[in-house]
Amino acid sequence: MSAPPTTSAAPRSGLVVLALLLVYVVWGSTYLGIHLALEGGMPPLSVISGTRFVIAGGVLYALLRWRGVPAPTRAQWPTLAVMGFSLLFLGNGMVVMAERDVSSGLAAVAVASVPLWMALFSAFRGQKVAGGEWLGIAVGFAGVLWLNAGSSLTATPAGLVFLLVAPLGWAAGSIWSRGRDLPSPFMTAAAQMLCGGAILVVAGLLRGERMDGPPSLQGMLAVGYLTVFGSIVAFTAYVWLLHNVRPVLASSYAYVNPVIAVALGAWIAHERFSAADIGAMAVILAGVVVITLARLRRA
Repeated sequence: MSAPPTTSAAPRSGLVVLALLLVYVVWGSTYLGIHLALEGGMPPLSVISGTRFVIAGGVLYALLRWRGVPAPTRAQWPTLAVMGFSLLFLGNGMVVMAERDVSSGLAAVAVASVPLWMALFSAFRGQKVAGGEWLGIAVGFAGVLWLNAGSSLTATPAGLVFLLVAPLGWAAGSIWSRGRDLPSPFMTAAAQMLCGGAILVVAGLLRGERMDGPPSLQGMLAVGYLTVFGSIVAFTAYVWLLHNVRPVLASSYAYVNPVIAVALGAWIAHERFSAADIGAMAVILAGVVVITLARLRRA
């Protein structure tokens, strides 16, 4: 006789909750981790972003090859390099550059606009967009305009530019990569980390980034946290979720991470947010929720 189905369902439910918590809390806390690494004197591109992804990608790549996962083909590497440039150099590196001037919470709020840009780019590529999705795009971009024109970002023009480029790069790379010849999901992540990390290290060196002295303990711990938890543990949990739950649940981190980032920034880094900052965040997240619900109804 087979065992009752409930005995296997309970552990599965527990794993889903654990994976969601990892994605929510760890990815939501990476913005604070970047803030602490910068505060600890770590160079933004070559170390906080570049070295982090080279190490994380190298570890994942070695583990996958050890388990017998095929390496990317010669034809796949250029695609992975473009993804590394758009997703990691633009999508992540520009966030780190922005956090030199803006709070970690505001950076997370700006990055929360990625689903809006993805929906817009999908429409430009000819994908059918429902009326509810257009409503979500309109609401979300009203929040983006509010954030850029009526919040603390107006005092930091450089941070504003970086936080406009970051979600654009991430969304463009995500849409561009759809339907292309890629290796398995985990190998794709490992290879794009290696490519993106190398690009970031080179960019940092070309900027003349260097350590002014011995690295601080805070800076090393922050980069270590970003590498192990932000780039390996949380991403592994996210890919596992994509294979085991509905995409709408796996992507729900887009609503939760900004809230966690703002809360952690206020609690640990003593960041202050204006009413305009909080209002813009609420409008952006409302737009993302409307898009998600519209897609869910269409599915």
